[in-house]
Amino acid sequence: MTNFIEQFYYGNIDPQECSSELKSELKEKLNELTQIEKRLGEKLTDENQKLFSEYSDKYLEFLTTSITDGFINGFRIGAKFIL
Repeated sequence: MTNFIEQFYYGNIDPQECSSELKSELKEKLNELTQIEKRLGEKLTDENQKLFSEYSDKYLEFLTTSITDGFINGFRIGAKFIL
């Protein structure tokens, strides 16, 4: 267990690599999202493109925070199971 914790600490273990079950599904969803974003960008005025870009940036910040919170909570639950 100590070796696992040490490897995790030094960044040699990437928790997101452990879940390969959804990888192809996630790639497909990202591709769909990218295509829609491209089509939408072609229809927006410069002013609206700037607003959409700001929205996208803030949404990405939200998702990052939400995913981080989910990881932390999952890790805590896992640690409680171990204890």
